[in-house]
Amino acid sequence: MDNLNIDTTRMLIALIIGLGLLIFLIIKTKVHTFPSLIIAALFIGIVGGMPYDVVIQSVTDGFGGTLGSIGIIIGFGVMMGQIFEVSHAAERMAYTFIKLLGKEKEEIAMAVTGFLVSIPIYCDSGFIVLAPIAKALSKTTGKSIVTLGLALAGGLVITHSVVPPTPGPVGAAGIFEANVGSVILWGIVIAIPMIITTVLYAKYYGKKLYQLPDNDGNWIRPDHILKSSDTVDFDFEKMPSTFKAFSPIVIPIVLILINTIISASLKVSGNEANSLQKAFIFLGTPIVAVGIGLLVAIFSLTKNLTRKEVNAVLEKGIESAGIIILVTGGGGALGKVLTNSGIGNTIALKISELGLPALILPFVIATIIRFIQGSGTVAMLTSASISAPIVAALNVNPVFATLSACVGSLFFSYFNDSFFWVVNKTIGIENAKEQLKGYSIISTIAWATGFITILIINAFF
Repeated sequence: MDNLNIDTTRMLIALIIGLGLLIFLIIKTKVHTFPSLIIAALFIGIVGGMPYDVVIQSVTDGFGGTLGSIGIIIGFGVMMGQIFEVSHAAERMAYTFIKLLGKEKEEIAMAVTGFLVSIPIYCDSGFIVLAPIAKALSKTTGKSIVTLGLALAGGLVITHSVVPPTPGPVGAAGIFEANVGSVILWGIVIAIPMIITTVLYAKYYGKKLYQLPDNDGNWIRPDHILKSSDTVDFDFEKMPSTFKAFSPIVIPIVLILINTIISASLKVSGNEANSLQKAFIFLGTPIVAVGIGLLVAIFSLTKNLTRKEVNAVLEKGIESAGIIILVTGGGGALGKVLTNSGIGNTIALKISELGLPALILPFVIATIIRFIQGSGTVAMLTSASISAPIVAALNVNPVFATLSACVGSLFFSYFNDSFFWVVNKTIGIENAKEQLKGYSIISTIAWATGFITILIINAFF
């Protein structure tokens, strides 16, 4: 699909009109978000000049490919979340965070948790697994789920984008021939101001869009901001122990971390995995690890429930997962059409010929590709491939060039990004304008803060 010989101007016009059509369908018509995404993907591909069979193949590959990686995890995650609620494990988690950090710091706790968890885990998986904690904190403290959810999402996506060993930063470092250890250290340094600015916006927007979960699993918008004293007290008799409450989350994280460490060490040494290592790599595969977490939750947190009651709880989780899975897959379909059209790479190559300052070049290319096709990983790797020869010839520090591409990949997450839908659907934001003012702005603030930080650090080092 790389040799389609599509007219760039025609595809660019189709892209602009198609995105306008998508926004119109979602905001102004009765058409649901899922078919709107598919319609926009088909429109852009056909009007842009892609062969019909390639358009259909791109849509199905994009939908299936996206759900192949995270669809099962979403299903397991929301089922686990339902168990956390009915067993009062989520309340125990919320109480633990409040006790450790004190009240009024819940969004910081969520951001830091996301920041740490996303080092070994994809941000999509991390958000699904950790969202019940944010929901419980919102219910028990009166703090908007929007604030807590966006803070968590910001922490997850920032680490995922700029700190190895996640695949994107590792791949970009390899293309630029940068030292991965240095990328990790400088990535953490750059991530700190990014976390601070995104948390500040999350607090601001959570007050503008004040939303809480109620006891029936629905979302409510009180006419005034509640204080902790206005919310439900913790029922300590019903809450499980801290160990039982956190085990279904901690065990998958540990397994995935072990998988990451073993895989990285084998890659460095060039050795084949032995039987024990293969077993841990298998157990640390996200689908398997989260599945194990779900089993731990079922057997340790539902002892007071009958088999029929447990199945009812799990089925309720499956019902809530359906729309998240469909819309996430729709975003993947749109992104795949744009990727296969080649429009992003074509524009990026043109940009590379403009003579921009060398450190800015990877950032600009990654930004453009991210906006067009939605995948941060694809954006940073494509940017690295295009700009690496130019950057190397101009003696730019490869570590900062790598981070420049990584930060550029954060720009304005919107309808073609699967994580955009995971975040918004999980925290109950349905209105498109509210979605764009929330996570889209969070990702853009991280993008801008990160780039400014890189320029400042590069000036001194």
